[in-house]
Amino acid sequence: MSFFRPLNTTYKLSGRVILVPVVSVGNVAQLAADLLIASLKLDRVGVFDPKYLVPVVGAREDSDGTDGLTTPIELFGEASNTIAVIQQRSPVLKSSKQQFTDTLLEFIRNSGVSAVIFMGGVDTSDRTDSQMHTPTTFILPPVSPPLDGGPLASLTDLPVPPYSSPLPRDLRSEGSSWPVPFIPGGGITYRLLSSIPDSWQIPTVGLLQYAMEGDNRLDAQLLATVAAKALGSTAVISTWTQPTAWVHGLFGTPHDQTLYG
Repeated sequence: MSFFRPLNTTYKLSGRVILVPVVSVGNVAQLAADLLIASLKLDRVGVFDPKYLVPVVGAREDSDGTDGLTTPIELFGEASNTIAVIQQRSPVLKSSKQQFTDTLLEFIRNSGVSAVIFMGGVDTSDRTDSQMHTPTTFILPPVSPPLDGGPLASLTDLPVPPYSSPLPRDLRSEGSSWPVPFIPGGGITYRLLSSIPDSWQIPTVGLLQYAMEGDNRLDAQLLATVAAKALGSTAVISTWTQPTAWVHGLFGTPHDQTLYG
């Protein structure tokens, strides 16, 4: 199959902003994508070839209550909404990381989207003292066009600092320019941002949320909030809606309290 198979042939990505979560520490980016999809009432409009990812299948519920099956990586959108969200449910196979990266970037470049936000996590335990003041940070890839005047212009007005690597300079390869900083716990975020070609013409940013393994629902909401605010009036979300799947499947069913006396 081709990399992308549309399920709604009338839906087009051209002119929309696409948000892409990266499987990383605490799954905080996937949870943020869940919140955006549920709160914006987006429906599944396409599926991607899962051959690059760890196989997974599970139950799915659309915004209209329709049941179905979810696959490793899918696209969500809605005709009247200028935001589209990719949801990735499983990590990329180790042997396919660069091939998946190149294929995804090529899909994004050819889709006609107006901007891209990659969302990822970064290990809280690797923060420096100066990074303790804010839970969210961002990376602007050196090949990205300026954000001013584009769909992501509002990001420059937010109190979100640019990310810097915690790796000491004396541990880096001598002569390395490191245009994209090292991201501990970031999955393939570094690979994605550093693989963007020089001919890239789409405003792009990487939003990172400091997180650890555990209950990251609050961290996910913080990341989703920054993403929504970065889009300005395009993504006005007054109340966040948690997916119904979180109630049943995020941490399993509640324990029977009689077990504890």
